Amino acid sequence: MKALVYTAAVLALTGALTGGLTACTDSKRARNDATWGDKPADITCWTYGVENFKGRSTGKVEYDDGGRISFVDASNNRYTTIDGDCRVVYMPPSK
Repeated sequence: MKALVYTAAVLALTGALTGGLTACTDSKRARNDATWGDKPADITCWTYGVENFKGRSTGKVEYDDGGRISFVDASNNRYTTIDGDCRVVYMPPSK
């Protein structure tokens, strides 16, 4: 019985910590979305140090947990997904 209570306490603590970490990530994403939301960005990507993409998005760039980015390419208006090391540069918000 004591082991069951201990296990339940550990699971509750793990859930609380995981929820707290997720909230921080969600908060950061929400702040970035509010700031950069649907703004075009210049995108450059490399694979093994060789540039394999250079272009511009029409709007929002989505980020995958695995390092993949997705966006609509301004040059051909196609939904594009890229794996690799990418630099995404947003234009500063106009004042």
